[in-house]
Amino acid sequence: MYTINEVVKITGVPASTLRYYEQEGILPKVNRNTSGRREFDDNLLEWIEFVKALKDTGMTIEDIKAYTNLVLQGDDTVDARRVFLSEHKHKVEKSLALTQHHLEKVIRKIAIYDVLMHKKKSSANTFI
Repeated sequence: MYTINEVVKITGVPASTLRYYEQEGILPKVNRNTSGRREFDDNLLEWIEFVKALKDTGMTIEDIKAYTNLVLQGDDTVDARRVFLSEHKHKVEKSLALTQHHLEKVIRKIAIYDVLMHKKKSSANTFI
């Protein structure tokens, strides 16, 4: 079992965010010890890492909540969860492709500047 501070260190997710996720039902099974402090197990840590992945790939909190609700409904929602994640995967792939396209434009522009700087240095050296 892990304390909230240990989970913060392990996952990099701030304690306030963990509390918010619990409040919103994104972390549905956070146990409390006899003192009322949150206790996190390995399964919950895995879930937090997955939630981070969803969030970092652009999934909204509302969609993460919807996906969590599907998970909580059990095995009857496996097909719906697969569709949900497949649609998200498609969005991420489109975003990555667009980002790659833009990155290539930036790389080309840097190459142009490299050529211009090389020409400038070459012409400056001809008068030495």
